[in-house]
Amino acid sequence: MNLFIELLPFLMFFAAFAALLRGYPVAFTLAGVALVFAVIGMAIGEFDPIHFRAFPQRIYGNLMEMDRSILVAVPLFVFMGVMLEKSKIAEELLEAMGALFGTMRGGLGISVVIVGGLLAASTGIVGATVVTMGLLSLPTMLKRGYDPALATGTIAASGTLGQIIPPSIVLVLLGDQISNAYQEAQRSQGVFSPDIVSVGDLFAGALVPGILLVGLYIGYQIVMAIFKPESAPAAPAGSQVSIGQLLHALVPPLALITGVLGSILTGLATPTEAAGVGAVGATFIAGARNAGSKTNPRLGQLVSYLGLAALLGLIALVVIANIGAERRLYVTDLGMAVGVLTGALVAITILGAGWSLVRLKRSGVLDDVMSSTGLISAMVFVILIGASLFSLIFRELGGDDTVAAALQAVPGGVFGAVAVVMLVMFILGFFLDFIEITFVVVPIVAPILLMMGVDPVWLGVMMAMNLQTSFLTPPFGFALFYLRGVAPKTVKTTDIYRGAIPFVIIQILAIIAVAVFPWLATGLPEWLYG
Repeated sequence: MNLFIELLPFLMFFAAFAALLRGYPVAFTLAGVALVFAVIGMAIGEFDPIHFRAFPQRIYGNLMEMDRSILVAVPLFVFMGVMLEKSKIAEELLEAMGALFGTMRGGLGISVVIVGGLLAASTGIVGATVVTMGLLSLPTMLKRGYDPALATGTIAASGTLGQIIPPSIVLVLLGDQISNAYQEAQRSQGVFSPDIVSVGDLFAGALVPGILLVGLYIGYQIVMAIFKPESAPAAPAGSQVSIGQLLHALVPPLALITGVLGSILTGLATPTEAAGVGAVGATFIAGARNAGSKTNPRLGQLVSYLGLAALLGLIALVVIANIGAERRLYVTDLGMAVGVLTGALVAITILGAGWSLVRLKRSGVLDDVMSSTGLISAMVFVILIGASLFSLIFRELGGDDTVAAALQAVPGGVFGAVAVVMLVMFILGFFLDFIEITFVVVPIVAPILLMMGVDPVWLGVMMAMNLQTSFLTPPFGFALFYLRGVAPKTVKTTDIYRGAIPFVIIQILAIIAVAVFPWLATGLPEWLYG
């Protein structure tokens, strides 16, 4: 009987895993299994029903106190990503970068990696990026004689960059859970005014590893072009890209990325506020592209881009005001000119937003964006509610103590415990989405690892890179399934698997580099925030 009681939390976990593999809805599976095991615990005297009183407070604390919760950024970043997906930005970027690099060996592959990195920093939605890149670039790569394995591997790997390059939905959710776990770990150690780890810290920590991965991917394209030139041929001389076309494709997304990430990393705005800026900026870009509507295209582009410029101008004005305040030179001291300029920028921003929304509504894009944003956001929050109940009952059944004892008994100390957790998360990533892993596994293992002295930012970045690798690993990687769904029938599944393996090796090498040199993840946050 004692053995059954000790194993009860793990039986609960395996029951949930089995139900998920059967295809039951994630949120209802987690909540349903938790209630079943709560009843079993009450029957054997191991669970007190009074603990259910803590559940509403957990939900209220996580979802309703939006003034202190980062989770409100989720629907805003989702809106931003979906809006940019609908704005044809990927298509224009691929055309411009392909014309720029396509005439050199491996140039098209390099273009795909660069565009994947830009889309990752713009949208942060892995599935949408892989599908979009597969539809737009895979036929072109195959037509130009690229090896199917290299082409599909490049697209799948570039699409998963959205999990590690901020602003990423994965990093937002991981940051929230790591922050809660860090505070819990400090309270358990008797620190009742705990330090705070923000999503901004995690964004800063993931930026260097994300750029490192982009560089490694580009390096692999160059190596393949040199040592296996038949797999990455140069495009025939043809279409040229003008400076104007290149700037038109690059400047709007780069301006948006700079505005969103720059405001977070410099401390000018919280991730939630920056997500709002990103959502408005994405609306301007989509309005300028107009998603297929041909009504007054020049005037519409002008008004939308003026709105985007005004929004960035307001951000610049706030930066200048903050610098002036630090030097005791206040904006109000500069006279009426600043007030007039601010009012004009606000008016242009509102006008541009209204104009863009009207154009998007007429073209039907706004309806699709709102529906997708509502569905994805609802899924995230419903899973969070189910996972909160699951983790509550798991802990009350003694699961925390059992997991802590197991990790402390692992040979190798802290390094061994981290390695075991990473291996478990890597395997779970074959079968579960990152949302379930983040909400179920991280709250259980993260406080234990943090109490063992692991740096929270480093741990969060390692987890994000680990999940990204499992998304790419054959035969169960989600990114490979996404690509298989849009790839031509002439492309074999074995080609997709064969192409992904070199990039998985690159991912593992990058994880090892971050593990051996933690400053790759912690250096930028320490430099920015101290």
